[in-house]
Amino acid sequence: MRIVIPDDSPPVISDTPALARIQAVGETLVFTTPPGSAQDLVDRLRGAHTAVNIRGYCKFPAEVLEALSDSLKHLAIWGTGTDNVDLAAAQRLGIVVSNTPNTATDAIAEHCLALLLAVARRLGHLDAAVRRGEWPRGLLIQCRGKTLGIIGTGAIGTAFASLARGIGMRVVAWTLHPDRDKAKRLGFSYLPSLESLLAEADVVSVHLRSSPDSRGLLGARQFACMKDGAIFINTARGDIVDEAALAEALRAGKLAGAGLDVFAKEPIPGDNPLVGLPNVVLTPHTAGTTPEALANGLNTCAENVVRFITQQRVLHRVI
Repeated sequence: MRIVIPDDSPPVISDTPALARIQAVGETLVFTTPPGSAQDLVDRLRGAHTAVNIRGYCKFPAEVLEALSDSLKHLAIWGTGTDNVDLAAAQRLGIVVSNTPNTATDAIAEHCLALLLAVARRLGHLDAAVRRGEWPRGLLIQCRGKTLGIIGTGAIGTAFASLARGIGMRVVAWTLHPDRDKAKRLGFSYLPSLESLLAEADVVSVHLRSSPDSRGLLGARQFACMKDGAIFINTARGDIVDEAALAEALRAGKLAGAGLDVFAKEPIPGDNPLVGLPNVVLTPHTAGTTPEALANGLNTCAENVVRFITQQRVLHRVI
């Protein structure tokens, strides 16, 4: 069996126990530079039975999958998101797609809380001012007693909800597929519409996957619905948000601030309007990069590869 990892750049699986497990079940080729083009990706994967997708910048549209369909049987994704893969084409071609859901849940939920507190307490601004020899005054935002609105109540959204409740926040939610039993069990309530959540929440945090239903979901009209002085957090996917509309809401003072780990284009370009705003905390899509989360995800990805090659099944099958 030929196994190819075409996109370990920057390296994350190289020299890990997870890679050793994969190497034990087949000839394994690892590329530690990004593919230069779709054709370069096809060339790297030519003859592969299994492709291990490490980075979201590596795209698998229909034409790439079709070019590999003679040999490719399994696309093993490290991570939860599958928006870089044409799933309909993979299903049509008989290519199994697996992923590694919930392996970074705690790490990302903690990052959401860190972004919230950094924005509410203006930590970036105050740190820079003190380092310049200043001693600024001014009121900050207290989170206890405020309302957190969760958009998307999967594992990460509900984990963040639990942390928020731990610091005394009330939690409300809206999602495309509500789970009333989960809400009752975890102590939050669903609101009837996205607009009602936006109007009620002091903090809005996005936890949806990227899909045709969610892309562009939050734009100028939705930001206008939010409370004056609200905080916006996104650790999900950048294409769910109209970044120009968010930047305008922040620039105009409609929103107090935003904490963002994901962007429509990554790395974020220097001319992105969010980069120059003082009331935004930006991190480089790194919410899930703790040693524990990385090990969990890589080991689960390796398990998917090993099980498919040895048993024709996977732990987490997308299609």
